[in-house]
Amino acid sequence: MNSDIISAIFFSCFNKMPQKTERCAVGIANYVYIVKCDDIKYILRCNVDKNAYEETVYWLKKLSAIDVPVPKVLFCGQYQKYSYLILNYIEGEDIGIVYRGLTSEEKKEIAKDVIAIQRKVSRLPLENITDEWSWVSFVDGMLENAEKLIARNGYFDVQKVTRLLEQKVCLEKYFSAVKPAAYLDDISTKNLLIHNGRLSGIIDIDQIGAGDDLTYIAMTYVALLNMDCETDYAEYLLKERGCTAPEMKAFWFYSLLYCVDFMGERGTQFGDKKIEVNDEIVNNLNKIYDTLWEKWREQLAEEV
Repeated sequence: MNSDIISAIFFSCFNKMPQKTERCAVGIANYVYIVKCDDIKYILRCNVDKNAYEETVYWLKKLSAIDVPVPKVLFCGQYQKYSYLILNYIEGEDIGIVYRGLTSEEKKEIAKDVIAIQRKVSRLPLENITDEWSWVSFVDGMLENAEKLIARNGYFDVQKVTRLLEQKVCLEKYFSAVKPAAYLDDISTKNLLIHNGRLSGIIDIDQIGAGDDLTYIAMTYVALLNMDCETDYAEYLLKERGCTAPEMKAFWFYSLLYCVDFMGERGTQFGDKKIEVNDEIVNNLNKIYDTLWEKWREQLAEEV
């Protein structure tokens, strides 16, 4: 992507040239920019996949209809080899960026808002769910992908995934009972915008999860540990949602699942970005894994 292509896209949509363009750090699979035009900010997303934004547009419209604070679709089209999507700009920063400045009360309110949104989303109908759908396939896919990337990149011990594969049998009955309910599966310390201590928007929605909504809370928990932050926000989410004993058992397994997923990402090339990796990152994730493994073992011991 270059500024000439961005200018051409905006001129074709608004008949005006951009004043300023800024590449966003977010977006592994997409080129994402904040573009100012007539002193109004917009979000431009671009991708070389011709059908990159079909699902995005579909879900943004569905979510907007039930009052979920997502960006509005202004333009969607094709320019040269790029599919593009222009959205309105929502004021705010990722919760991970402002997290340390949030009060306990603000975190509690954000957690309440997120759970209320997830309950709305869970009532949305899911299309293309076949009789072959199973939640264990999702879990297996996550573990297989983590195992493949860890083995290829060589920064972590692949045995960490093997142990989880062996422990999966402890949740076999639980996984088989999970239904394909809709939920926002990629809101953790990113994609959840906060402005003045309140939830202002949810971004980067390319698809909707189907299954156990505890996964996004587990991902949040691990992401906070990875940032060396207090995990109280994730705990507020769990409390607001409410969890049975079997669900808490699944939560600790999911936390380990996302820990090895984070390990697999490190050193992996996504498009024109390589996920940072160094000794400090490796040591930190190994410590997080060990802590979560103890939590998992404690959970199993309580059942005996």
